Amino acid sequence: MIVVVGAGLAGLQTVVALRGQGYRGPLTLLGGEGIEPYDRPPLTKELLRGDTDDTTLEADWAVLDVDRRLSTRAFSVEAGRVTSDDGVIEADAVVLATGATPRRLPGDSTALTLRTVGDARRLRSTLGPGTRLAIVGAGWIGAEVATAAVGRGVDVTVVEGMPTPLATALPAAIGERMLPWWSGVDLRLGSLVDRVEPEAVHLVDGTEIPADVVLVGVGVTPVTVPGVEITPAGAVAVDAGLRSSVPGVLAVGDCASWPSSRYGVRMLVEHWDNALHGPTVAAANALGGDEVWDPVPYFWSEQWGRMVQYAGHHPAGDRVVWREDGEHWAAFWLAGDRLVAAMTVDRPRDLVQARRLMQRDASVDPDVLADPGAPVKSAAV
Repeated sequence: MIVVVGAGLAGLQTVVALRGQGYRGPLTLLGGEGIEPYDRPPLTKELLRGDTDDTTLEADWAVLDVDRRLSTRAFSVEAGRVTSDDGVIEADAVVLATGATPRRLPGDSTALTLRTVGDARRLRSTLGPGTRLAIVGAGWIGAEVATAAVGRGVDVTVVEGMPTPLATALPAAIGERMLPWWSGVDLRLGSLVDRVEPEAVHLVDGTEIPADVVLVGVGVTPVTVPGVEITPAGAVAVDAGLRSSVPGVLAVGDCASWPSSRYGVRMLVEHWDNALHGPTVAAANALGGDEVWDPVPYFWSEQWGRMVQYAGHHPAGDRVVWREDGEHWAAFWLAGDRLVAAMTVDRPRDLVQARRLMQRDASVDPDVLADPGAPVKSAAV
C-alpha cells in the first residue's frame, strides 16, 4: 500500500507517476478539500476574469485504480502508517503532497485570501464595476488579482510594505522596471499595515483605506503533517531524493524543501512546475529507486497584459546582464561565466533557451546575452 497525502496537482501527479512506473499495488489518495484535484494558476487569471468556472484536472480514475478519500485529513505520519480522519492507514510508503496555505496578518480574519477554487469564486462574486478592492501585498497574487480586477472595472488599491512590487521575490531593479505597469491602480509602496477590518485597511501611519473587499496576499506557509523533520522555513526537510526524516515517507511540491547541489542551498519552490515534475522522482524513490531532484526552477505570471517568466535562482548570481528591447526585455544573472537565472517579459523563446543553458551548466558570453537580436542559445561558449 502507498498513501499519497494531498489531492492537488502534486498529489495527482504522484499517483499518475506511480502507476506509470509500474506500481500495481493498493494506492490511496487523501485530500482534505473534498473535491477532485484542480489546477491553481487559472484561479487568479481565467477563473477570476470569468472565462471559466472549473479548473478540474483530467484524470482517468478507473485506469489509475485509486482509493480516493477526498474529505480526509492526515493528522500524523510515522514509518509504515498515517493517522487520518479515517483512522490509522497502514502503508509501505507515504508521499506528502500537502501544499501550502496563505499567510494571514494579525487580526485579518475578516479578509479574503486566495488559494482554493472556493476562494477564487468568492472573490469573483464580489468584484464588479465600482467595487473598492484593497489588496495587501504586491507580490505575484496581488499583481494577478489586481490585473483581473481592473479588467472588471474594480477600483483597486494595493498596499505593499516594501519599496517595489515583487520585492520579496525579485531584486528592486526588477520591481522598479515594473512600476509603470501599475498605473491603473492606487499602489502604495512602503506602507505597513497595522490592522485589517471588514471594510478598511489601517496603516501604521494612521491612514485608513476604505474598501468593500479586502484581500490579503502576503505569501504562503507550507502545510506539513506532524512526525517529520521541519525546516526553519516550515517545510518538510527532504534529501535530494525527496525522502523525509522518516523511513518510507517522502514529500513533494510546495511543502518540501530539498538540498540543491546546483545552487548550493536548500530550496523551497512553491510553484506549479515544481508540483508537476517533482512527483516523478518522488514516485520512483517511493518504489525503491535512487533518483535525484535538482531542477532549474521555473514559473510564470500573466499581469498587466504581459507574460513574465522566470527560471533559475538569482541569489546565486554575482551580476546581472540586461537585454533591452523596449517593452520586451530580459534580465540574466551570472555567476562567473555561468548563467544561473533569467527573467523575461514577453520573450518566451529567450526564457526557454536560457533554461536549457542552465540545465547544461553552460558557459555563456554576456555580450551575446545583452543583444536582443541574438538567440540566447548562441551565447553558449
